[in-house]
Amino acid sequence: MSTSVWQLHPCCSACICGKTKMRKAQLPGKVLAPLPLKRWKGSVSEQRPRHAKQRFPVCALLVVSMIAPLVFLAGRLSIFISSNLVQKVFLDESFATKLGDSRNRKLSAVDQIETFFPKEVLDVIIANSREPEPLDRNIIRGKALSSSLVEETKVDAIRRPSDISKVKEDKINQGQGVSENDIKAVSEEKLKIISDEESENHIAGVEHIVSASIPDMEVTDEGTAGGALLSKNANHAQLARRQMRLHRHEKRLKELLQQDEEEKVKMENEAIEHTKEVHSAIIGKYSIWRHDESENSESLVRLMRDQLIMARAYASIAQARHNDQLLRDVRFRLRDSQRCVGEASFDADLCRSAPERIRAMGQILTRAREEHSDGSLLVKKLRAMLQSAEEHARMLKKQSTFLSQLAAKTIPKGLHCLSLRLNVEYHMLPSHQQEFANQEKLEDRSLYHYALFSDNILAVSVVVSSVILHAQEPEKHVFHLVTDKLNYGAMKMWFLSNPLGKATIHVENVDNFTWLNSSYCPVLRQLEHKAMKDYYFKQDQPTSLASVSSNLKYRNPKYLSMLNHLRFYLPQIYPKLNKILFLDDDIVVQKDLTRLWSVDLHGKVNGAVETCGASFHRFDKYLNFSNPHIARNFDPNACGWAYGMNVFDLDEWKRQDITGIYHKWQNLNEERNLWKLGTLPPGLITFYNLTYPLDKSWHVLGLGYNPSVDRIDIDGAAVIHYNGNLKPWLEIGLARYKPFWAKYVKFDHPFIQQCNINE
Repeated sequence: MSTSVWQLHPCCSACICGKTKMRKAQLPGKVLAPLPLKRWKGSVSEQRPRHAKQRFPVCALLVVSMIAPLVFLAGRLSIFISSNLVQKVFLDESFATKLGDSRNRKLSAVDQIETFFPKEVLDVIIANSREPEPLDRNIIRGKALSSSLVEETKVDAIRRPSDISKVKEDKINQGQGVSENDIKAVSEEKLKIISDEESENHIAGVEHIVSASIPDMEVTDEGTAGGALLSKNANHAQLARRQMRLHRHEKRLKELLQQDEEEKVKMENEAIEHTKEVHSAIIGKYSIWRHDESENSESLVRLMRDQLIMARAYASIAQARHNDQLLRDVRFRLRDSQRCVGEASFDADLCRSAPERIRAMGQILTRAREEHSDGSLLVKKLRAMLQSAEEHARMLKKQSTFLSQLAAKTIPKGLHCLSLRLNVEYHMLPSHQQEFANQEKLEDRSLYHYALFSDNILAVSVVVSSVILHAQEPEKHVFHLVTDKLNYGAMKMWFLSNPLGKATIHVENVDNFTWLNSSYCPVLRQLEHKAMKDYYFKQDQPTSLASVSSNLKYRNPKYLSMLNHLRFYLPQIYPKLNKILFLDDDIVVQKDLTRLWSVDLHGKVNGAVETCGASFHRFDKYLNFSNPHIARNFDPNACGWAYGMNVFDLDEWKRQDITGIYHKWQNLNEERNLWKLGTLPPGLITFYNLTYPLDKSWHVLGLGYNPSVDRIDIDGAAVIHYNGNLKPWLEIGLARYKPFWAKYVKFDHPFIQQCNINE
C-alpha cells in the first residue's frame, strides 16, 4: 500500500490564500517566507500553482490545529484500551481459530468489554438495558432514529403475537371459555417473545458499545476477517443463549402457574369456610354466597322464619303508630306464612307456594321499612323480642331438666309389666324348680365372683349376658345378685327360664339380711328421722320450678334404697370371699374381665378408673370444703374415681375396717353438711388414699349424659357405663349409644314382646 501525503482541497486553498492576503495587509513591509512543501506526486495538470506554495505554512498550521484534538481524544481512549487486548481481539487472526466453541467466544468477548470502559459507564449501560424499551441497533449514541428509518427486525416481528393468539388472549382476559390447549399456546408464545426480546436486547447492546467506543479505528484486512468471524460466532452464541433463556422462562412460568392454581384453590376453600361461618352465625343458610348441596336443606325455612320475626316487629310498630292498613296487611302475610311453615324442619316440608309467599312477604316488609324508616325503633323492638325469646328458652330449659329428672326416677311401664309377669310365673313353679344349680361354687375362691345390686331385671340381664358372652371360661364365673322383695321372684324366674350355660347364678333378697338394720346402718337410722322424712315426702315443698328441679335430683328413690348402699357391706355379705368385682346395672361388658383378678392393687382396697381431668371430677366438686371436717382431712384437688366397675380386695377391706370408716363419716353427715345424698361422695371419703388407679381402657363413662364420647374410646373399652339420667332403657336415652346396650336384650322373648319393650 503506497504512502500518501497531505493534500489540500481547492476550497481550503482558497481559504488559506484569503487569510494570507489579510495578513499581508495587516503587516506591511513584512513578507512571510513560504514553507517548503513536499513535491506533489500527481500529474502535471494536478500540480498546484506556484503562488500556492507561499501560503502552505498557514495551511499546515490550520491542519495541525484540527488534528491535535483528534490526537488528544485518541490518546485518552488508548488509556482505557489495552493494546494487547485490541491486538488479541481484533487484529490477531489466531484469535478466531483458538475460540472453537461459539458460546465461549461470545462470553469471552462480552467479558473483555469490562476492560474497555470504567465501571460507571457499564452501570449506565446495564441500567438502560433493563428498561422496557430495549437497547438495540436502532439506538445510536442514545438518540433514537426516526420511525420511518427503522427497519423491522426479527425481534419486532416476534413481539407481535399472531391473530389467533390475540383472540385466545382476549377470551382469557374476558373470562370466556377456552380450552387448556389455547391457554398453553398463548403462554408458549409469550415465553418466546420474552426470551427473544431479552436475547436481542443483550446482543444489540454489546454491538452498540463496541461501535460507539471505537468509531474511527482503522481495521486491517486481518482485523476485518476477525470481526466477521466474531460476528458469525456471536450469532451462534445468541441462539444458544436464547434457547437457554427460553427453557428457564418456561420452567419459571410453569412454577408460577402451579403456584397460582394452588393459591386459587386455597382462597376458594377459605372463602367457602368463611361463608359457612357467616351463614351459621349471622345470616342463616339462605345466604346467596353459599351453595347448599345438602338434600335436607333448610335455607327457605330459616328465611321464612326470619321474615316472620321482622313482620312481628313491624306489626308492633304499625300498631303503636296507628297505621291500620299496614297492620292488616302485615298480619295477613304473617298468618299466610305461618300456615306454610308450620312445624317444617326442612325445605321439603314447606308448602308448594312457599317461594310466592316469600316474595309477597318481602314486598310487604319493604313497604313497612319505607313507611317506618326509623331504624332505632326497629332495633328496640327486636331487642325486646330477643329478650323475651331468651326468657322463654331459659324456662324451657328448666322444664326440660325437671322432666328429665322425673323420667329418670320413674320406672318405665314395660319394665314394671315384665316384673309382674315373671313374678306370676315364678310362683307357679314347683318349689324344687325354683333353685339354681351349682350352688356349691358360691364360696369357691378360685373362681371369678361378681356382685350386682339392682331391682332392674332387664338391665341386670344385659350385664350378665355381656359378661358371659365375652368370657373365655364361662363355667368359672359366679354372679351374686341382690334385689328387693318385689323383684326377687321375677329376677330368679328370668335366669331360670334363660340359663347362661355353665355360669353360676345366685339371687338374694336384701330384706333377708337381718343384720342390716337401723341400729347398725347409719343410713337406715337417718331415714327414720322426721327431718329426712319431711325432706323426701312432705307435700309443702317449694313450688318454683328452679327449686323443684334442683332438689329433685337428690330425691331419687335410688338414694333411699339400701340396694344403693350395699356396696359398703361387701365383706359382711360375702364373708368367705377374698376378692370380688363390683358392677353397676347400667354397664355393658365388651371384653373378657378375668385379667382384673390378677391385678396387683399394691396394698390398696379398691381398684378403679380415675375420672378427674384439668378441673373436674375432683374432690372439691363432691364435698363441702367449707366444713372443717372435710377441709382438715382431704385434698380438694385429689382425683376422683368411678363407681360402676371396681375390684375390691375383701381381705384388705376387713383388715383396715373400711365399713367402720364409712359409718364414721355417714354419722357426721346426718344433717347433710358434708355432701349431698348419694354413694360416690362417701365412697371418695371412705377409700381416700386406698384406691389403685386402673388403666382407663377398662372403664369408659359418660354414655348417660355426654353425647360426644369418642367412638374409638367406646370400641376399645372393656366396660362402657351409662352413668347419668339418660339410661338406655328409657325413651330419653341417647339414640347413638342405645345399640351397644340393645344387642344384648332378648327382644324375641314372649314377655318382652307382650310388655311392648322394643328396640
